[in-house]
Amino acid sequence: MTGWSDNEVGARSGVSGNRRQQRPAKLIVDSASKVYQTKTGAVPALEDFHMVAHEGELVCVIGPSGCGKSTLLWSMAGLHALSRGRILLDEKPVVEPDPQIGMVFQDANLLPWRTLQRNIELPFEFKRRKPRDYRQRIDALLARVGLEGFRDKYPRELSGGMQQRASIVRSLSFDPTVLLMDEPFGALDAFTRDEMNLLIQEIWMETGKTIVFVTHNIAEAIFLADRIMVMTPRPGRLSRVYDIDFPRPRPIALTTTPEFVALVADIKASIDHGTRAARGQ
Repeated sequence: MTGWSDNEVGARSGVSGNRRQQRPAKLIVDSASKVYQTKTGAVPALEDFHMVAHEGELVCVIGPSGCGKSTLLWSMAGLHALSRGRILLDEKPVVEPDPQIGMVFQDANLLPWRTLQRNIELPFEFKRRKPRDYRQRIDALLARVGLEGFRDKYPRELSGGMQQRASIVRSLSFDPTVLLMDEPFGALDAFTRDEMNLLIQEIWMETGKTIVFVTHNIAEAIFLADRIMVMTPRPGRLSRVYDIDFPRPRPIALTTTPEFVALVADIKASIDHGTRAARGQ
C-alpha cells in the first residue's frame, strides 16, 4: 500500500513537448492583472500575465524580487482576487480556495501549540471533514517524508526541513490534484534544500500531481521543472518560457554539469536583461 489514490500514476519521466501537448490543460492563467490600492496610490503587481500548466506537469515560475510571483500564486489558489483576467482549474473559474488545490507557503506556518499530527489535521477542521477518513493516506505520507516517528512532536522540536516536510504532508493530506508552492525552501541551508528538492521530484514522479513552484533560485527551477516561466520586473508579465529536457530522475550531480551551468547563465542573463530594460538602462 503506497497511500496514493487511484488517480495518482506510478513512476513517470519528465513531460516532453509532444507529451505535454497531448495532456489537457489543468490550470490556466488568462490575462491576469493585479493592482493593489495603497494609501500612497495604486501599485501594479501583475499585468496581462498568461500561462498554462498541463495535467501532471511541474512548472516553475521565476523572476526578479518583487515581480509578482507570490501574487500570481496566491491568485491561483483563490486567496487573492485579480483586478482583471481569470484563473481556470479544469476550465472552471477559481474565485475562492478550491479543495483540489493545495498550497505550501514560504513558511511552514505550523501552530506552536499543536503537535505535528494536529497541525496536519488543521485543514480538515476548516473543511469540516473527518481526519480519520484520511488516516491511511496521512500515515503513508508521514512515512514517505521520514516523519513517521514525530507525529507527537511540537514545531519547536523540529528542524526547519522537518517543518517544511510537515507542511508538504499537510498540503497533500486531502489529495488535491494541484499543488502550489511559494518559495518553500528559501530559508533552508543548501544541503537541506537539495534534500527537499529531491523529495519534491520523487513525490511528483510518484503521484503525477500538477505542480506550480515559485522560486527565485534559477538552479532549483531548472532541477525541478518541465518548463520555466520567466517573469519581467513589476508589474509581472511573462517574459520567456524555457523547456527543460534533462531526463528524470535528476540527481543533484546534474547541477554541476556544463549543460546545466550554461542554462543557469542563460536564464540569469535573460532576467538581468529584463531588469535593465525596466530601469531604462
